[in-house]
Amino acid sequence: MIRLNGRKALITGGSRGIGRATALLFARAGADVAINYVSNSEAAMAVRKEIEAMGRECLVCKAEVSSKSDVDAMVNGILSRWGELDTVVNNAGVWTYLELGRMEESVYRETMGINLDGVFFVINAAVPAMKEKGRGWIVNVTSTAGVRGEALHSHYAASKGALHALTKSLAVELAPCNIRVNSVAPGWVDTDMCTGTFAEPGMREKIRQTIPLKRIPPPEDIAGPILFLVSDLARHITGEILDVNGGSVLCGG
Repeated sequence: MIRLNGRKALITGGSRGIGRATALLFARAGADVAINYVSNSEAAMAVRKEIEAMGRECLVCKAEVSSKSDVDAMVNGILSRWGELDTVVNNAGVWTYLELGRMEESVYRETMGINLDGVFFVINAAVPAMKEKGRGWIVNVTSTAGVRGEALHSHYAASKGALHALTKSLAVELAPCNIRVNSVAPGWVDTDMCTGTFAEPGMREKIRQTIPLKRIPPPEDIAGPILFLVSDLARHITGEILDVNGGSVLCGG
C-alpha cells in the first residue's frame, strides 16, 4: 500500500542496523536512496548492491555528520546528482557510557556532536531543497531514553530529548512549507549498538523480560514506522514522537 515512487531519500548511518533496514524498505517502496556511513565502506556497498538489485538508485556517501563541512559537501553532492532531496531520516547515532562526576569530555562531545549537532547540520543542509520543491519529510530516530531518561547515559538521553524538542519546533516552523517533521523513538533493538550489552551473561533475557511485549525487535520493526511517517498515510501527522519499544516507555527503570 505504501509507495514512495519518485522520492529521493537520505538516510544517515545507513550501512547497518536501523538505517540499513530503512534504506532497503524505502527502496522496496520505490524510492532512490542515499546512505551515509563513516568507516565501514564494505557494509555500505553491500546495502547499495541490494538496493540496485531492486532497480533503484543508491548513492553511498562517506561523511562524519558531526562535521558541518562534511554534511554540506554530502548534501551538495546528492543534489548535484539528483537535483532534489525530499526525504531525510536522521539515524546516525552513538550510545556511550558516562558517569557524572567522572565524565570524560571527549565522550560527551562525541555523543552530542553525532547525535544532536549532526541532525541540525543535516536538516539545515537539506531544508532549502525541500522548500524549493514545496514538500519534504523528515524523521529523526531518537530513543526511549529521551522520553524517560537513562542512568549512566545521561548525555545520550539529553541528546535524544533535545531531538524531541527540535522535532516539535521544526514541525511548526516548516509546516507552512509543506514539510513534515516527526521522530521515532526505539527502545532496545537487536543491532550492533547493543551487541556488547546483549553479550553479558543473562542480560539479553533480563532485558527481554522488562519489555511488556516480551520481545527484542529486529531493525525492520523500527523501519516500518519510519516508512509510515514519511508516507501519505501520515499526511496529517507532524511533530509526533512515536514510541516503538514494545511498551517499555510505560514502565519504570
